[in-house]
Amino acid sequence: MKKNIVALSSHIAVLLAVILTVGIVGSIAAAKSGSEGANKFTGELEHGATLRILENDTAIKQGYLGELIAAFNQKYAEYGIKAVDANMDQYTDLENDGPFGYGPDVLYQANDRLMRYPDGKHILPLPVETLSCYEQVSEKAWQSYTNVVGGESYVFGVPVNAQGPLLYYRKDLLPENWETEWDDDKNGVPDMIEYWTDMYRYSKQVKTQNGGKKFGYMRSFLEPYFSVGYLYSYGGYTFGNNNTDPSDIGHSAGNAHLGAKVIRQLASVMDERCIDDSVTTGAYAAIASGEFFATVTTPDVYTMFIDEMVAAGMSREQAEENLVTVTMPKLPASGDLTDESQGFVDNKMMGGVQGYAISSYTKYPNAALAFVDFATSYEMVLRRNELLGIVPARGDVAEQVGGLSEIINGNLENGNIVVMPSIKENSQIWTPLQTLFQDLAKDAFRTSDIKYDTEDKIKAALKAVDKQIYDAIFTLKD
Repeated sequence: MKKNIVALSSHIAVLLAVILTVGIVGSIAAAKSGSEGANKFTGELEHGATLRILENDTAIKQGYLGELIAAFNQKYAEYGIKAVDANMDQYTDLENDGPFGYGPDVLYQANDRLMRYPDGKHILPLPVETLSCYEQVSEKAWQSYTNVVGGESYVFGVPVNAQGPLLYYRKDLLPENWETEWDDDKNGVPDMIEYWTDMYRYSKQVKTQNGGKKFGYMRSFLEPYFSVGYLYSYGGYTFGNNNTDPSDIGHSAGNAHLGAKVIRQLASVMDERCIDDSVTTGAYAAIASGEFFATVTTPDVYTMFIDEMVAAGMSREQAEENLVTVTMPKLPASGDLTDESQGFVDNKMMGGVQGYAISSYTKYPNAALAFVDFATSYEMVLRRNELLGIVPARGDVAEQVGGLSEIINGNLENGNIVVMPSIKENSQIWTPLQTLFQDLAKDAFRTSDIKYDTEDKIKAALKAVDKQIYDAIFTLKD
């Protein structure tokens, strides 16, 4: 009965939360283009411009950037304007490269990386109201690229897709008896897909039955992006005041230690690859071969799993039928993956909004804005979805493609996706969190030197992480 009620509530919440917001209201409507940047956007295209475009590696590998550039160049050929691959590392540092002319004209990155740049005036505030996507992007997505400079609110980036972790699993690897033995609430959905308690139990069974050669759930704890959400689920947070106050650091707040306990328990049903990056880089092939039943990652790599499954011998139709992506399972309110007695809570996860920004060092701001407008058009965002499986920030495209787009946008609106802080101080959180999460995972494989066997020890470790981050931001800076 307990799970029946929880599952029904979850489905209702998702339905209510799927708000494909059209129109920009509130603070975003009031955001200005910025006096210093606005005078660069005259509307007069710089004929003969060559734009260097920085995209992510997935877009390049899957051929999207090539298509985008070709289509843009064809449209603007009469002006002699062309775009080219910047041919730089996807995480290039504009702050250091831009002033010397090495940076790109247009950047595509996540909000936490792009929003390090406004304070140093490395990216331009944009006249977003002139773009075709303006009224199709939700207020929450625009907020991730909005910053206050000199007492005024400006928009520095154009959202393209919302990111948030999803559970990927192989439907054809479900146990044959799942409908009788793994569906307590009889809702037609396997329990291990809905509840971490059942995923833990099933993963423990798979590992034992296969002598540690096959696994149920596998995921590296190297990347805090995929783990910090366990702390959020029990009351933790990164920065105060909606992630805008870096003096208030709260990874140890509330009952966040329960989320840290979950990380330690989950690691026990894996092997030691969960401590390093090998499980992440090998996840595509491991899912394809059936070594892993499930993993968690972002929606934009969906096609990479499909490609590996096809390479392993499946037809593309079979691969797409057997690879299923769903929202994150619920966590036990107790923070103990063997205890369901206190009910369940939503698994909140860190997310982000990826989009375009324009370098302050570009010689061609109007041509660059034309590229951003073209790249965020209905047709190109739809094509990006088709090739990469991204979740469109444009409401009209998200409504068109449905499925995961509705789930991610719903989780963004209802707060189950917590968007990464859009302030430069966010860069200081990663190393301390990574060190702790790796150590928690390693604890599952320790024997005599166990470090986190009591809640007090875990609480102390979380408080130490918050202090490390605070010191890095305020005490140790130059």
